[in-house]
Amino acid sequence: MKREIMPGGELTPPNQIEIDYFETEGDIAKLVTVFYHFRCDDPVVRDIQPAAIGHLSLFPRGKGKMFLPDGGHDTSQEVNLLTPLSCALPIEVDGPFHAVGAALSPLGWAALTGLHAQGHANRLYKAADWMDPEIEDIGTGLCAAYRDGTASAADMVEALTGFILTRAKLPRPRHLQLMASVGDWLAGQMLPAVEDLYAASTFSRRQTQRLVEQYFGVPPVTLRRKYRALRAAAALSRPVLSAEEEAVIYDAFYDQPHMIHEIREFVGRTPARLCDDGSPYLKELIDKKNLRELGRG
Repeated sequence: MKREIMPGGELTPPNQIEIDYFETEGDIAKLVTVFYHFRCDDPVVRDIQPAAIGHLSLFPRGKGKMFLPDGGHDTSQEVNLLTPLSCALPIEVDGPFHAVGAALSPLGWAALTGLHAQGHANRLYKAADWMDPEIEDIGTGLCAAYRDGTASAADMVEALTGFILTRAKLPRPRHLQLMASVGDWLAGQMLPAVEDLYAASTFSRRQTQRLVEQYFGVPPVTLRRKYRALRAAAALSRPVLSAEEEAVIYDAFYDQPHMIHEIREFVGRTPARLCDDGSPYLKELIDKKNLRELGRG
């Protein structure tokens, strides 16, 4: 099967990548969908980051760049804040590349950064420039300890958990209610009617749209497209799909070329690539349990 091509060359083969995941429980589960430990010792690592809310990620090994939608790139730091992505974006890292990070929920992004998700979309920032600057000393210390063997990935996850929980500032109650309504709206159907969201909101139509852009990074019309693509990709990545499940997916798109286009835009792969073992990092991030907008259960 032909491998996907990105700026600079082909994606890194899956057998060169190791990833461990750390499940979240309790209060941190509201803010972080999953913690991860990514390792690849190739001299150059290439992958595609799917559209997501944001990440707080430490790079103890490797330095790279993320290619931006309109050209150019952002360069990684040891302590990174990946902002919400409105589309899938390629990354390229001079390896070996080791990363330990937190994939944030929409609430986690808002509570940890306070930044407007749409206003800061599609960027890879130095984390200390946009959140509590103490993260720089904490993060660089953890990276150094990881390199000299005195801190494991689990130790880094524990430290990141403590940092996030002590710095998180929840939005006001009415905004929390709207975020919950958005989750319920997205969970109802593959392509829910925008009017249903406006009807469920306690804000005006314009306020609702502005708040969705603030917390989710895109307006409601685009948000439903994004999660239709992510949900379809999550289903299509499974080895077995029932005829009923397949029908629901295909019925949610105008036709098959439209589905391929949408999945490629938001996930960074064609449907044919979702069923192989070529993207373990991608598969975890689009797993239904990590699409935290889709309900709160």
